[in-house]
Amino acid sequence: MHICLFDIDGTLIHTRGAGTAALKAGLRSAFGIDEPTDQVAIHGRTDRGITRDLFKFHGIDDNPTHWERFREAYLQALPASLAARTGTVLPGIISLLELLTSRDDVAMGLLTGNTRAGARIKLAHYGLDHYFDFDGLGGFGDDHFDRDEVAREALAVVESRLGTPVDLSRVWVIGDTPKDVSCGRAINARTIAVATGNHTREELAAADPDYLATDFADPQAVLALWS
Repeated sequence: MHICLFDIDGTLIHTRGAGTAALKAGLRSAFGIDEPTDQVAIHGRTDRGITRDLFKFHGIDDNPTHWERFREAYLQALPASLAARTGTVLPGIISLLELLTSRDDVAMGLLTGNTRAGARIKLAHYGLDHYFDFDGLGGFGDDHFDRDEVAREALAVVESRLGTPVDLSRVWVIGDTPKDVSCGRAINARTIAVATGNHTREELAAADPDYLATDFADPQAVLALWS
């Protein structure tokens, strides 16, 4: 059994900044803050980690009540933010997901910095939610500040669902940032980097993934890795 754990933003879809806009709208709605937040790094990180840094930047106490207030405001803003932008499903993704879904030797899940609910909203907007069980395999950014911890959660969920330790040479972490590669390495999984996000091929190559793709326009190239 091959386990494919996908990142979302820059890997499956490009929202044209809808998530960032919803973060800013959530901050405004929950705390009345409308100042720029561009100094806080976003790409490849968990929503919980991003929020911790946003709170620190704006002098907000990082506690569970404030996190929950912000998360709810963000989730409320996200659908309208997605609808206001002409985002897209990235090249080859539908064909790749169809091919993987059709195989009985593949299980798919998500390994994303998005919150579980945020992941569902984003993928539903682009018609991809039916490919994934949001309560099944995967790890999300609700609780962890570090992407490596999300990967460890995802692996634990996979092993729990399958009822046995997995062959890590058959676990594939697929994403568009060096952090996707490093979190895959943190669990000794294999990694596929794709240059459809905000990082160049050269930046991704420096992270030393097991396979580097320009895009997934030829999904058979991924399947060839297993031959």
